[in-house]
Amino acid sequence: MLIAILAITLIGFLFGLGLGWSCGKFRVDSDPVVEQINDILPQTQCGQCNYPGCRPYAEAIAAGEAEINQCPPGGDAGIQALADLLGLEPLPLNPENGAVKPKTVAVIDEAACIGCTLCIQACPVDAIVGSAKLMHTVIESECTGCDLCLPPCPVDCIEMIVKPSAPGEWIRPRPPDTGIKTGGSLLREVSA
Repeated sequence: MLIAILAITLIGFLFGLGLGWSCGKFRVDSDPVVEQINDILPQTQCGQCNYPGCRPYAEAIAAGEAEINQCPPGGDAGIQALADLLGLEPLPLNPENGAVKPKTVAVIDEAACIGCTLCIQACPVDAIVGSAKLMHTVIESECTGCDLCLPPCPVDCIEMIVKPSAPGEWIRPRPPDTGIKTGGSLLREVSA
């Protein structure tokens, strides 16, 4: 019995050594350029670039199979960042892939939802939760605004709304120019 346990332990140890050696020897490192491109892309996984997600699009750009101007959610800033990274001239967004629009988030009218789960199946980032024949809802922080949940919904209970700004992103709008001068210039005009 002791010999059998020692034999199995020795065989396990040898297999472990073999796996450890092969892991280090046959490991495939990913292309760092693909990683850098993927980091620039907005990770909406919307498919507007004609690729099934941001990672495949990044691989196509790195391989020279796709242009840098096929990502509407990335907009002009994304195109510029890709051009800077790759040493290319920025291109205008390809209109065949869509147009730049504000960031949106899906909102489900839960009273109208029939629980068909088609939106759950269409969501590339698993931002929709629910169960068959029960209401569904969207996890706002996970939703990328890709619009892929809209077409399969049979009752049109999903609406895309402009994503509210996070507290650190809000910028005070500039007041309209009314022609009234403020501050010291007003005092100088009154006293003159």
